[in-house]
Amino acid sequence: MISKYKSHPWHGIDIGEEAPILINAFIEILPSDTVKYEIDKKSGFLKIDRPQKFSNVVPAMYGFIPQTYCDVEIAALSTNKKILKGDGDPLDICVLSEREIYRSDILLKAIPIGGLRLVDKGEADDKIIAILQGDDLYGAYTDISLLPEGILNRLKHYFLTYKNLPGDSIQTCEIDQVYGREEAHRVIEASRRDYKVFVEKNQ
Repeated sequence: MISKYKSHPWHGIDIGEEAPILINAFIEILPSDTVKYEIDKKSGFLKIDRPQKFSNVVPAMYGFIPQTYCDVEIAALSTNKKILKGDGDPLDICVLSEREIYRSDILLKAIPIGGLRLVDKGEADDKIIAILQGDDLYGAYTDISLLPEGILNRLKHYFLTYKNLPGDSIQTCEIDQVYGREEAHRVIEASRRDYKVFVEKNQ
C-alpha cells in the first residue's frame, strides 16, 4: 500500500541498496544558510536549531544518513579508547558538489570517500565526507586523500570551531583521525548496527 504521508527522513527512508558504496543522504543545511537547521527527531520535520552567530559557515551540504545511529559500535572504531559511546544522533555527512543547491530538506545520492573522526565532549561524532553522485568536478576524487588540501582544511576548520564562542580557551571538538573511503564504509556499517540496536530498544 502506498503511504499517504511523508516518510520520516531518519526512519522512513532506506539507506540505499548499494550502501555503503552509494547511499541516500538527507540534507539539513547548505553553505548559504544563516541559521542552523536540524531534523526534529519526533516529527521528522526540519526545524531551526539556532541562528548562525558567527561567520563560520558549513563548507558543504550537511545532513545525515538515514537509518544510522552513533553509539557503541561507532565508539569502538575510535582511536581514542576513552571514547565509549557515540553522540546519540544519526551519522552526519558532508556532501561536496560543484553545483550550487538552493534548498535543504532534500534527499540525494552520495558516494562516501572518507571521513573525520570527530570527538565532541567525549563522544564519537564522526562526519562522513562524500561526493554528490554524478558531479563532474568532484567525481574525480574517489578518496579523501585525493581532495585538494584547501577543501579538507575548510572541513576540518569548520568542525573544530563551529561550537566555540569567541574567547573560549577550551576547544569543544577535536579530530582524532582523517580516514579514507574503506574506513568510511566501516563507519557506515557500524552506524547501521547501532541503529538496529537503537530501534530494538525503542520498539
